[in-house]
Amino acid sequence: MAKIWCSLWIIAFFQLCTCTFPKLEQVPTPPLPILPLPTYAQLKWQQREIIMFLHFGVNTFTDSEWGTGHESPGIFNPVGLDANQWARTASDAGISLMILTAKHHDGFCLWPSKYTDHSVTNSPWRNGHGDVVHELVDAANPRGIDVGLYLSPWDRHDRRYGHEIAYNQYYLAQLQELLSRYGGVREIWFDGNKGKNAPNMSYYFTDWFSMVKELQSSINIFSDAGPDVRWVGNEQGFAGSTCWSTINRTSLSIGNASIEDYLNKGDPKGTDWLPAECDVSIRDGWFWHKSESPKRLSKLLEIYYNSVGRNCVLLLNVPPNPTGLIADEDVQRLREFRSAIDAIFSTNLAEKCSIKVSSRRGGKGGGFGPENMLDNDHLWTYWAPRDDEKESHWIEFRSTGSDEGLRFNVIRIQEAIGLGQRIKRHEIYVDGKRVVNGTTVGHKRLHRLGGGVVHGKIVRIKIGDSRGLPLISSIGLHFDPFWHPIGQPSQ
Repeated sequence: MAKIWCSLWIIAFFQLCTCTFPKLEQVPTPPLPILPLPTYAQLKWQQREIIMFLHFGVNTFTDSEWGTGHESPGIFNPVGLDANQWARTASDAGISLMILTAKHHDGFCLWPSKYTDHSVTNSPWRNGHGDVVHELVDAANPRGIDVGLYLSPWDRHDRRYGHEIAYNQYYLAQLQELLSRYGGVREIWFDGNKGKNAPNMSYYFTDWFSMVKELQSSINIFSDAGPDVRWVGNEQGFAGSTCWSTINRTSLSIGNASIEDYLNKGDPKGTDWLPAECDVSIRDGWFWHKSESPKRLSKLLEIYYNSVGRNCVLLLNVPPNPTGLIADEDVQRLREFRSAIDAIFSTNLAEKCSIKVSSRRGGKGGGFGPENMLDNDHLWTYWAPRDDEKESHWIEFRSTGSDEGLRFNVIRIQEAIGLGQRIKRHEIYVDGKRVVNGTTVGHKRLHRLGGGVVHGKIVRIKIGDSRGLPLISSIGLHFDPFWHPIGQPSQ
């Protein structure tokens, strides 16, 4: 009997081994990230694209840019101050973060600091009971706008300045006030600028940054050297035509003018994720001056292409006037600016094209196909080529419409920067003719074509060199009706 059962088990085992089972499809995994990577707070900051600066204080009433520190608090009296108008202006312009100069170089504080009498407490505004920071927070929060603060390290008023321990204690105390009183603060701005004749002063940046992160864990710290956001190296709002979000922080120092070119371009071998912020004013000066007018729309668009369009965030200063309002002409220019951006980028001609790519990670249905470049997720869905693709990577859009083909003059490319910045060099061809010879891409690269309006049927983007596989999250072909070029093709 035992022999019979043994024979039956052998037969059953043989049949089991010779059976054919359906194969389980293996879902291809994402490619490995290329370090360094952005934090969540840095990613959210990058997606804002345009943020607002508000330079406001005693300089607004003295028609100056740098106060002396000897101004009487009595001159500060913005009788019509309406932070709701500021927030409404920002909201209409599509801006989600407003940074206020809570204390500029003159040392006058726009909040009632208990550590100095040089503040709104001793001004006639609101009978000495005002708080500009509080009013901005109350106006911004209901509109979904975040708040940032600027606290100048250089203080021309306080007698402790120049006395290392005493002043650093004073500065830390004011940081603690600002970051514990007013709820969530999304960016803190450390300006490295100071006059040539300022007293020698060592700032305890390491201590300051540690306290900032202790009080506000999701905040971004801006300075020449980060640690979260770096200065772009100029105040014209222009990043380098090559602009990496990566850089070596050990090569940076705050207030060092000799590194401006390095700040402007970044470093492909950088060990730190430290993207650039481009600060520029809507007027010539940072504070409001009656003699000045806002920049032309064409100039603001040029700044946009050379900041947001070069992998940066644009910090646009819009200074309130002595009444305490953003001037009507500035409000109107911001509306024109937002309307122009919407008009340019609301239509993507690439959506009407057929798409071919050099290869696709995981094959059909693998989740990394070219269709990901035309969805609404510009971070976490993307086209990825195969690991073993030996030739250069490329993407091709072909018009499926009329014989006239496509009519455009702006090409937009975006990388999936959540997995690192990768592209070192790329070229763009329209009907076989090269129209762009470019370098980095990052979060967003905008090429405004130097020849003006382009008519073509086939647009090919060729990735010449990259750090690992290029991962493209979004591509757009757009028409800018405001662009009247003079010059050469985009670089």
